[in-house]
Amino acid sequence: MIRDLYNVHTVGPGPGPTPLTPDEEQRARATLFTELGNAIADRGWTRFPAYSPEERRRLVAVGGMLSEHWGIPVTVEAEDACAMRLSLAGHALSA
Repeated sequence: MIRDLYNVHTVGPGPGPTPLTPDEEQRARATLFTELGNAIADRGWTRFPAYSPEERRRLVAVGGMLSEHWGIPVTVEAEDACAMRLSLAGHALSA
């Protein structure tokens, strides 16, 4: 199937995405804490997309928050260039 794209333009070199305000960052981490925490509690692990260094740092921080909250280490590992995996002990990626 071929789809024609109309009014699509390339984005020129610009400043990139704007950073989150401190309030937005706190809300993003709280949402990830809840959603990823529920997924990890169900399966023992979850994966989440992370395309930028800021997103990866946010997921590492959320993993630390979950570890502190549960008292159980939560491992945060890069699966590939686009995804991170958060897991409990015994569910970590094997090398």
